[in-house]
Amino acid sequence: MKKTTKAIHTPYPSPDAYGALAMPVYNCCAYEFKNHEEMADSFCARSNAPDYSRVTNPTVIHFENIVRNLTGARDVIAFNSGMAAISAIFMAITAAGKRVVTSRHLFGNTFLLLTRTLKRFGVETELVDLTDLDAVRRAVNDNTACIYLETITNPQMEVADIAALADIAHAHGAALVADTTMIPFTFADVKRLGVDIEVLSSTKYLSGGATSLGGLVIDYGTVPGFDEAVRRDVLMNFGGYMTPNPAYLQTLGLETLQVRYEAQQANAMEVALALSEIEGIEVCYPGLPDNPYHELCNIQFDGNYSAMLTLLLPSEEACYRFIDSLQLVKRATNLFDNRTLAIHPYSTIYGTIPVETRLAMDVSPRLIRLSIGLEDPEDIIADLSQAINKAVNNNS
Repeated sequence: MKKTTKAIHTPYPSPDAYGALAMPVYNCCAYEFKNHEEMADSFCARSNAPDYSRVTNPTVIHFENIVRNLTGARDVIAFNSGMAAISAIFMAITAAGKRVVTSRHLFGNTFLLLTRTLKRFGVETELVDLTDLDAVRRAVNDNTACIYLETITNPQMEVADIAALADIAHAHGAALVADTTMIPFTFADVKRLGVDIEVLSSTKYLSGGATSLGGLVIDYGTVPGFDEAVRRDVLMNFGGYMTPNPAYLQTLGLETLQVRYEAQQANAMEVALALSEIEGIEVCYPGLPDNPYHELCNIQFDGNYSAMLTLLLPSEEACYRFIDSLQLVKRATNLFDNRTLAIHPYSTIYGTIPVETRLAMDVSPRLIRLSIGLEDPEDIIADLSQAINKAVNNNS
């Protein structure tokens, strides 16, 4: 079956009593067992029967099974947010004295998790340019737990050579962990590039229009003991498991993921092409032929470029005028809503990080991040163009 068909027709773990076409929402905490042996098998992971919804729930299990079916992963674990999923990975594969090699080009909270939170527990993080393979080779050693990257960085829009990073990591027995939020796993197969563990915010494309929060850890079975460490250690002891209502909504979102992503990416391309004709600004989108990462995206992601782009305006003040002039486009965080969203990352997502650190992360005060939605592209372009005119020319 093709991927859209798999997303719609992956069978339930157990038949529904009423033959419901959509997986029911099991809003319950605990489950009854027939006897003590069945109960013990469930609690000791000798069976797949759910025991307690903090760690297993039928609605969530069905959502995980669909993603497993779509990716060919060994296991998929659903969390209540993308950050919960990222945190679980680092709690499972690092320890005091272990090192993570990554980039300064990270989403703000991931950066703070590594450089502030985990640092308190003795985990070392080395920040290098992941596009400089010699620098990566110098940074990685036998004490490195993983190389961590975002497939397209948010908001710097950088793309690194994933297969080359995998070779470097594996030569030292380290894992390659990739945040693939920017392009859905149904469009970009990172396993073939050597990624061991995939993590993403399912809040984004999968939820189907920002209906719910969630995160996924996709384990390809190449890191010994990882699945056991996440499910039987981190998940059991820290919580963070996805709850049934988001799992239900994101299961429905998976059914329309293919058509929504294709439409949003097409809109993003049309918007990027139109805005790149406007003088006084710079448009960064890897789908544009003159983008430095265009060919690498073609090779790694089969010609997919995501539905996010950025604008570089003349000044920070111009960015504020742009944001305040928007009429159709929403002033909001999040990515890949059905609506087009705009945000000034420097003053919002990264606003509590010291200025010198923001600049070192290449989060410019002149940068606007756009998440392109499902509106008619002509309407998106018209609103962005009038806001740019007011921002650049200071017209009221």
